[in-house]
Amino acid sequence: MTAIMFLFPTLNVSKISVNKDSWKTDYAYVYCHGLSGWGSYDFQYRLMPYWGMFGGDMIKNLNHLGYECYSASVDPQGSAWDRACELYAQLSGTRVDYGKEHSEKFGHERFGEDFSNKRLIPDWSSEEKINLLGHSFGGVTVRLLAELMANGSSEEKAVTDESEISPLFTGGKADWIYSVTTLAAPSNGTTAYGFGDADREVANHDSAAYDMYIDKAMAINEKISTQECTYYFAIPCSSTIKNADGTYSADNELTEAIFRSSANEMGRLTGITPGGYVVDETWLENDGLVNTVSAKAPSSAPSTPLDRSNIKPGIWNVAETYKGDHMAFNGDLFSPNNIRPFFADWMNMINGI
Repeated sequence: MTAIMFLFPTLNVSKISVNKDSWKTDYAYVYCHGLSGWGSYDFQYRLMPYWGMFGGDMIKNLNHLGYECYSASVDPQGSAWDRACELYAQLSGTRVDYGKEHSEKFGHERFGEDFSNKRLIPDWSSEEKINLLGHSFGGVTVRLLAELMANGSSEEKAVTDESEISPLFTGGKADWIYSVTTLAAPSNGTTAYGFGDADREVANHDSAAYDMYIDKAMAINEKISTQECTYYFAIPCSSTIKNADGTYSADNELTEAIFRSSANEMGRLTGITPGGYVVDETWLENDGLVNTVSAKAPSSAPSTPLDRSNIKPGIWNVAETYKGDHMAFNGDLFSPNNIRPFFADWMNMINGI
């Protein structure tokens, strides 16, 4: 029992400030994990929650404080498209439909797991909106979900009978999503994969690995718009230090050992992608897996620095860079970081808009 308490300590959540008097909304928060991650539907979440890690279940703690929070489970290696379809099914309480056009194009089953009897949230509509938060590749996932909810898919509508098409692909539901927050997300790709040719190097083109190459991430960005009724936020991370020669190296005080090698490699990597995108010195700062500049606003979207006194929808509000490595928003692995006060403050801000 002592060992268990060491791994999952009881935190005094009463010390976290919750200012409900300032709230103007109280919509649910849905957290979506990143590459190789897991959520509340997965067995490993009971062993070590993705949100909280060795510090204990952050979602449970935040719910105890009065926030309505949920942890989704999507394919840990799946493409942004497949993961968005899975997230929609969990939120709507339906069977996963990857789309007729998409499933035929990539040669996999059209339908997946049925969530009709195990829905993640009680209700979801234009009245019962949700706030989406995505860590790492989860950021790309929630952005694509928001796009499909708003505008649907012309490709799916072109080949699917109206009586058979998923409501996800018909659009017209932009106002079901109140806000989108990306956390250390490779919105513009990552140099952790170098400058290889994804079309040749990644066998499965319907995968997260394929979507995170810079050229492929930029192509996804061109298909995702911003909606005037939705609030958008991006929080980049950095755990590197700028060297005298302009390169960046891991700050060992902030970067866990598993990320130090990649942080150092990314901190000196510049060049040109196969698609012709120039990766210059602005890409050197990173969190060990994602370039800090990439975790800011998507390349094709309007953006502005976050001003809490003047938050507007329809534009990406980019927060100050958070000092921590790629797992900082999860509470880190072997150097526990109590991230709960940060998220409580963040949700207070969104509820107070």
